[in-house]
Amino acid sequence: MKKGSAKAVPAGKRTAAEKLQYVKKNWQLYVFFLLPALLLTIIFKYVPMGGVLIAFEDYNVIDGVFGSKWVGLEYFRRFLASPDFMNYLVNTLKLSIYGLLWGFPIPIILALLLNQIRRAGIRKKIQLLIYAPNFISVIVLCGMVRMFLSPVGPLNKLIGSDANWMTMPAAFRTIYIASGIWQTAGWASIMYTAALANASKDLEEAAVVDGANILQQIWYVQLPAIKNIIVIQFILQAGNIMSIGFEKAYALQTDMNLPASEILSTYVYRIGLLNGDYGYSTAVGLFNSVINVILLIFVNWVVKKLNDGEGL
Repeated sequence: MKKGSAKAVPAGKRTAAEKLQYVKKNWQLYVFFLLPALLLTIIFKYVPMGGVLIAFEDYNVIDGVFGSKWVGLEYFRRFLASPDFMNYLVNTLKLSIYGLLWGFPIPIILALLLNQIRRAGIRKKIQLLIYAPNFISVIVLCGMVRMFLSPVGPLNKLIGSDANWMTMPAAFRTIYIASGIWQTAGWASIMYTAALANASKDLEEAAVVDGANILQQIWYVQLPAIKNIIVIQFILQAGNIMSIGFEKAYALQTDMNLPASEILSTYVYRIGLLNGDYGYSTAVGLFNSVINVILLIFVNWVVKKLNDGEGL
């Protein structure tokens, strides 16, 4: 650098005016990199939001969104007054909350266990085994579950029974949650495994020198290293409590287990696509989304209070 020339100011220490001047000077760069992503986001994320107007209309395909008759909150009143409303809501909440309570800790435990395996070859083979189920499609998984739990399936042969588990409402939630944990827990552990790989080795060695056992090393060294990721993942998963996809629940449904398997997403699919009541099904879907947003804000607020102001 020549004598008397201006010293470069780090981007984080620039004033708002300096940042604006920098953007104006390099606007071509911003347009080149941001415009495609911005257009894709607007087209596929924001433009479809206009479809929520259908929830307030007696929607007719021929008249379109702007030509259909406006009915206001009629569909929301109809849904909330429905005798099945509470059953669908409770089924959705039970699947989501139980799935979160049982499924959320498993990837963390898997990552901690994998971190204890020092031989890289063995660790890679185990990771391959627990990651593989994630690449099985939901429909194939549901077919495997149905065959495994059929009256002549391996489970009944093992326990000497002829029960048809797929027809039992009491067994549906266990089947749904257990199969989901088996499929996704290994893949979900990747983030925690990566975070543990970056944990301070000096702290681990110091803990060993101080005489800490494995559980103490996990509690005082390894868990704090992945604390932030745990908090973020918990907020995101808790905020999606109502967002259960209909595919798996619908594929595992039978006429006999409907009292436990009929949830909001399958109800929206049945009313909207099968029965053609687009306005009503859109209203139910919008209700579901609003509850999700409220839960996300609430969970983030609670975690922020419990975690010394560190929210999402």
